[in-house]
Amino acid sequence: QVQLVESGGGLVQPGGSLRLSCAVSGNILSIYVMGWYYQAPGKQRELVAEITSSGSTNYVDSVKGRFTISRDNAKNTVYLQMNNLKPEDTAVYYCHARYYSNFGTWGRGTQVTVSS
Repeated sequence: QVQLVESGGGLVQPGGSLRLSCAVSGNILSIYVMGWYYQAPGKQRELVAEITSSGSTNYVDSVKGRFTISRDNAKNTVYLQMNNLKPEDTAVYYCHARYYSNFGTWGRGTQVTVSS
């Protein structure tokens, strides 16, 4: 099992940027994929971006070219750089770790609000 702690959310104007961080602790070697998900009010939680243990990345179409997922293995941290933010990006963003066993762990989430 691992523990995930997100940070970096906040209020930003349209067109602005934020960088979310997910600090990972515990049995890190058991993790296959790290992902960021978002959940807007009244909607299902959806994948935003993910990065595998080998560094391969995947993004939902709506954020391609604007968001970048990365990992710093020395700091055991996964980042989501979000640029050119839009009001429709407003949501709670969750960090997720998927193990080689296919089970997973969620963080508690961090709120991102894009509004003028």
